[in-house]
Amino acid sequence: MTRYIAFCKIIECGSFTRVAEALGYTQAAVSQMVRSLEKEYALTLLIRTRSGVRLTREGEEIYPLIRKCVSSHRELSERVGELRDLDSGEVRIGAFSSMSQRVLPGLMQAFSRVYPHINFILSPGDNTTMPDRIRQGIIDFGFLYPEAATGLVSLPFTKDEFLAVFPDGHRYAERASVSLREMAEEPLILVEEGGVSTVLDAFAKASLTPRVKFRIHDDHTILSMVEQGIGVSILPSMILDRAAYRLKTVPIDTPVRRTVSLSYLDKELLPLAARRFIRFMFEHIGEHLPAAYIACDNESVTL
Repeated sequence: MTRYIAFCKIIECGSFTRVAEALGYTQAAVSQMVRSLEKEYALTLLIRTRSGVRLTREGEEIYPLIRKCVSSHRELSERVGELRDLDSGEVRIGAFSSMSQRVLPGLMQAFSRVYPHINFILSPGDNTTMPDRIRQGIIDFGFLYPEAATGLVSLPFTKDEFLAVFPDGHRYAERASVSLREMAEEPLILVEEGGVSTVLDAFAKASLTPRVKFRIHDDHTILSMVEQGIGVSILPSMILDRAAYRLKTVPIDTPVRRTVSLSYLDKELLPLAARRFIRFMFEHIGEHLPAAYIACDNESVTL
């Protein structure tokens, strides 16, 4: 099973070196595992290139089956741990930065006090990348916009409103509100949400074309750029209420809002550790997130 795990990790990481570090083996040992698999199957499964590692045509056929074996083995191990009351396992989560910074730290810390032997892998992503990673079994679940979770189970999790963000001294910084028309005239730095854009959709509905100068995945990079006066932004209030930057936030007179859901492929495919965490999250979310941001019915989550 170690060979299968190493093979899947290589596909996920794209590097023998990173897999060796993650699994605690030498790079030579990881290479030998792959050669052993290829010899057993009499097939070439991987091709090394200057840009990383990719699957051969035969490898693309074999990889989903090996991944299923790894997933089944993981579930079996966790079930045995459950029966032995060992509370072992691993939870693999995909999240964009506002979720991973604002929501998850407190929840993971509280969960770890109850289940100290369950580990976490937190992967960055957006509305484009995370659905595919969920379907491929690379992550157990992710935080997505419901409109991006096509074909997935989607549990509404949180909601918040976007606010205009200005550097100190900006002409709109002390306003009670600002219009989308006024924002469309400013050099905008927008968060890259992946596939969908709450802010651009709001401009489109108002028949406006904004001056988008930058689109960036990381909220804090955007905040730093706004602080330096490079541009202005429109960001979720959830990331702004703890932002330690010299900035001014102003409501938009036509509210721009988003809903975020916790999304997974199939309840039956979720590892036990992931199920426990999801249950725990919905039971305790009120302890870690202000009520104004909560958009879920705790009783409806039956994992």
